[in-house]
Amino acid sequence: MSNADLIPSLLFKINQNQTALEAAIMELTLWVEQRGSAEVAGNARGVLDTISRNEAFIHMTLAVAMTPE
Repeated sequence: MSNADLIPSLLFKINQNQTALEAAIMELTLWVEQRGSAEVAGNARGVLDTISRNEAFIHMTLAVAMTPE
């Protein structure tokens, strides 16, 4: 397997990690929010919005990269 063949798999794994981090950030955001720190929770939600905005492009690009030629 060449290095070029590994890139789509690597990107897929990185995306899986990003999705897991997104879920963890959401859990922490809810926990912080429940304890009355709306400002910190708002900042975390801003980060989550950025992740969400990029998600569709990342999935589309991975699908193209992993499609056999």
